[in-house]
Amino acid sequence: MSYLKKVDHVSYACKKGSIEKWAWFHIEVEGGVLINRIDDVRPGDPDSSMKIWCIDYGDFGVALIEGIDRAKKSQVTKFVDVHGDHSCQHVAYDTHDLEKFQTHMKAMGGTPRGQTLVRNDGFGILKQMFARGYAEGDAAEATFPEYVQRPLVGASDEDVAITFAEETGKGFYDQIEDAVASDDEAPFFDFAKMPANWKVPEVRGN
Repeated sequence: MSYLKKVDHVSYACKKGSIEKWAWFHIEVEGGVLINRIDDVRPGDPDSSMKIWCIDYGDFGVALIEGIDRAKKSQVTKFVDVHGDHSCQHVAYDTHDLEKFQTHMKAMGGTPRGQTLVRNDGFGILKQMFARGYAEGDAAEATFPEYVQRPLVGASDEDVAITFAEETGKGFYDQIEDAVASDDEAPFFDFAKMPANWKVPEVRGN
């Protein structure tokens, strides 16, 4: 049984001053449409912030982020310092049922970064869960998965309100900042529950 439907969006971290260049690439070269632009997601934060621009392709999207350094270096800047310009920070996967997937994922050894969020991420309203980094280490420098659930196409506002009735929590920028502050460098997955005798399944044809 597949818990995932498709790639929802890919988030790329851009070095300072290059978000316009990459927006041009995704819009003019690849044919995407800029549907959301926030030039400072934390204007009142004296420490750091980021830009986020959302580009839509119809069936999936691209989010461009760029760090804003103030009293401290932005986590996005830290990520770019390690991985380079226009590096993939995370891939978001659309799920059939996020709650059901979370239950399964946790039972298998996975750990989310923070609580489930309900918000508009620039591409529309959704439930979303950010996981810890794939590898152990600094949360600001780690690549990680995001899992989301969007309402069905054609759903009414009432249906959306019922399906997505959940308290909104801190966004992923806040979650990573909290992880850095608490020295939480644990990885997303504990493979202790992987059977020692697990074998790769046979390749299935079309």
